[in-house]
Amino acid sequence: MPTTRETILTALHARLQTLAATVLRDEVLPERIPPAGLIILRDGQPGEPEVTLSPLRYHYQHRAELEVVVQAAKDRATAFDTLIASIGTALNSDRTLGGLCDWVEVEAPASVDLPVEGAAALKAAVITVLLHYTTSGPLA
Repeated sequence: MPTTRETILTALHARLQTLAATVLRDEVLPERIPPAGLIILRDGQPGEPEVTLSPLRYHYQHRAELEVVVQAAKDRATAFDTLIASIGTALNSDRTLGGLCDWVEVEAPASVDLPVEGAAALKAAVITVLLHYTTSGPLA
């Protein structure tokens, strides 16, 4: 049986799969960026939980990351903005991932343009996704 952490990360990955962009999980950046863009979900860190007693519960603020990349010769900023907005819409539509998570919170991206020799430049950002959830144990 998967842990709460893995169940929530799998649900987050599935939610992102509904977008037009290609969505990978913990993969290496491919040589070619798909036309609709690329999102790589990084599992991130659960951090130190807050612990409550009676009953014993571990409350996490897990920091997963989304690496978002678009590549286009024209309208790169527009394509990037469209992809970022679609991520926000997908995650805002159900902030509990079907009741698996207490709350999903997305931090604002800080984008960067990356030149590529002999090809269209990339526009990329890392978006932190805070996953608030509670477990019955540190390995549950």
